[in-house]
Amino acid sequence: MIPSSQARIVIPARRGVAHRLSRHQIVSIINTHGAQVVDTWAFNVGDTSEFMSMEHSRVAMLKITPQVGDTLVSNHRVPMLTAVEDTTPGVHDTLVAACDRYRYQTLGFQGLHDNCTDNLAAAMKAIGETCPEVPCPLNLFQNSPVDAAGRIEFRTPVSEAGQHISLRAEMDLIMVFSACPQDLIPVNGQACVPTEAHFAIT
Repeated sequence: MIPSSQARIVIPARRGVAHRLSRHQIVSIINTHGAQVVDTWAFNVGDTSEFMSMEHSRVAMLKITPQVGDTLVSNHRVPMLTAVEDTTPGVHDTLVAACDRYRYQTLGFQGLHDNCTDNLAAAMKAIGETCPEVPCPLNLFQNSPVDAAGRIEFRTPVSEAGQHISLRAEMDLIMVFSACPQDLIPVNGQACVPTEAHFAIT
């Protein structure tokens, strides 16, 4: 069970937030309004060059989507986060890179656009940290299945308002969450309107 709304920390729509997490603490990421993707990263507090790695985690889990009981590992193959609860249908993504200005250019957008890559950098800067690269995030609540021909699709999320996933820290971490700003394709719902999300720590 996650804490009451008073204990929740907001991830503003289209923005990112960083927070330190101690070993054995549990962070619950809440899809507050439903249909909102939250790009999620984890870094070793003592060495940010060690980070949660989707490619290493897929090998460790032998699956492409984490389920309760699965552990996500670092680029050094060290356990970082274990899924301990998931009230969503369990649809998350480990394949798609964080959006950036180049992604929006390929979608035909001209000029600056909020993006998860910049949100990661800004969130880390806000707590006095930097990250040496932009790892592929754990895209919580993102519905990007691979079809029979091997193509990745971008579908509307199936998570509903108030549903959450809880992850237990296996080391001291810096967590970063970005409420995905994508509004050109329905990755954040058919309305293409990004919304806030929340997280809580126990």
